[in-house]
Amino acid sequence: MVKKLTLRSSSRTQFIDITSEVIRVIEESKVKSGICVVFVPHTTAGVTMNENADPSVRHDIMTTLGKLVPAAANYTHLEGNADSHIKASLVGSSVTLIIENGRPLLGTWQGIYFCEFDGPRTRSVYVKVMED
Repeated sequence: MVKKLTLRSSSRTQFIDITSEVIRVIEESKVKSGICVVFVPHTTAGVTMNENADPSVRHDIMTTLGKLVPAAANYTHLEGNADSHIKASLVGSSVTLIIENGRPLLGTWQGIYFCEFDGPRTRSVYVKVMED
C-alpha cells in the first residue's frame, strides 16, 4: 500500500511534523507487523526523525544547517537554490519505521518531519506500508 500526502510549506525553510499523518496511514493499512518507508521525491526537501517534544530542537537543526550551508555562497548552480539541494542531500530523502502491533516503533520523543529547504511550495510525501 502506498499513500501520497500533500503538504504546503509556508516559508523557505521549515520542518513540518507529519508524525500523525504517517501513523494514520499505518493504521489504515491494518498491517500489524512490518515496515513503513516515508519517502520525499524532491531534490530540495527531505525527511528526518528527531525530537518532537521541544520545538527548539527543530530550530537548532535548521539554524545549524544554515550555518553549514549558507544560502549565499559561491555556488555554480544557476537557479539560486544550491544550498537547498545540499541540505536535502545531508538530511536524506527517506526514513524507515518498524511496525509492531499496528504502530510504528518510535522512541518516546521521536517525531517525523518533512524538511522544506526551498519553499514555500506544495510538496508530496509517499508512505509505503509493507507487511512481514
